Amino acid sequence: MIFVDEVKIYIKAGNGGDGCVSFRREKYVPNGGPDGGDGGKGGDVIFKVDRGLNTLYDFRHKKHYKARNGDGGQGNRRHGKNGADMIIKVPQGTIIREAETGKVIADMAYLDKDEVLLKGGRGGKGNQHYATPTMQIPKYAQPGKSGKELWVVLELKSIADVGLVGFPNVGKSTFLSRVSNAKPKIANYPFTTLSPNLGVVDIDKGEGFVIADIPGLIEGASEGIGLGHEFLKHVERTKLLLHIVDAASVEGRNPVDDIEKINQELKDFNPELLQRPQVIAANKIDVMQDDTAMKELIKYADKQDIKIFPMSAVTGEGIKPLLYHIHDRLKQMDSSPVIYEREYYFDDAPVVDEPYTIVQEDEHTFLVEGPRIERMLGYTNLESEKGFTFFQKFLRDNGIIQELEDLGIQEGDTVKLYYLEFDYYK
Repeated sequence: MIFVDEVKIYIKAGNGGDGCVSFRREKYVPNGGPDGGDGGKGGDVIFKVDRGLNTLYDFRHKKHYKARNGDGGQGNRRHGKNGADMIIKVPQGTIIREAETGKVIADMAYLDKDEVLLKGGRGGKGNQHYATPTMQIPKYAQPGKSGKELWVVLELKSIADVGLVGFPNVGKSTFLSRVSNAKPKIANYPFTTLSPNLGVVDIDKGEGFVIADIPGLIEGASEGIGLGHEFLKHVERTKLLLHIVDAASVEGRNPVDDIEKINQELKDFNPELLQRPQVIAANKIDVMQDDTAMKELIKYADKQDIKIFPMSAVTGEGIKPLLYHIHDRLKQMDSSPVIYEREYYFDDAPVVDEPYTIVQEDEHTFLVEGPRIERMLGYTNLESEKGFTFFQKFLRDNGIIQELEDLGIQEGDTVKLYYLEFDYYK
């Protein structure tokens, strides 16, 4: 399976069902009142961590995720069925960002994490709710609210305590396979590791830590050269960086130069990474011909106040002291994972969305009704110029004038709003 750690998808919550306009129709009840039921709530979009996933590969083939709409209300006060939620499963460590701004919406860093990212639209109220002394037979109901929609970017940042960094062929994969349950592919080629390999290191009595082999780090990685840029993100959650270097200079590499180049790439990608504690594992002591490179490495480590451990990933020599040192360092740190705080918030301000109806009674008469209109008439003094101006603005801002014009109202036609009648003129 191809390792995929970043995808862009579209998500949409379900629309709320419309409220129902209905009246009791019973044999011995000639003037039954309104009994329209409410619409059902739209389904939510919920993200859930799945411990069985370690890649975002499945999202390459499916890009659109929509929750179900709520059903409309029915007569006899029957409530519409709520829409089913859309549950999206992601690997632990997935960050959800708003696609346009890149701002963090949620960080799925915990196994028991469920995140309701988009709430479904509320269902509309049926006409049973709108009976008043002045309007006992309301012919309108509230429409359901539309569910929110969004393009988001899913970005996987591995959850690991230790980030294993080093140039290709210095022995990172061999080291990881020896000290943990990870089974990385090992071969003498650049970029053998095509995905971050995670391994659990057991120390004793159930204690241990998670270590991640961060692949593809070469000079220029932070600028997108090679595979480095794709995987540097997986270092960002780690608490400690373990540099593995070739202390024997088998391929003519200078281990001090390698460390400085990798630190520069880390700095260019995210300067905060250099604030993490570092440890040096001087690998390949089993094939060391002379100690020139090792002496230079020890001198560098002392100057930088970095602990160094000579070891051999092939024979296992020197590995145990290294692991115990890392374990002790981690115990002094906060055990919770590095969390990315929320940066993006939806505007959840309540929207006034009360219903109204416009009915054409005859060729030149239009009847406008609704709770919003009835309430507006109750607090507006239409005798004053200021009040009448407000009244006209209300009709225009709420789309009532536009809807009348769409229905074909002509100059001189009559508009009725409860007790008020006026002639329409542009």
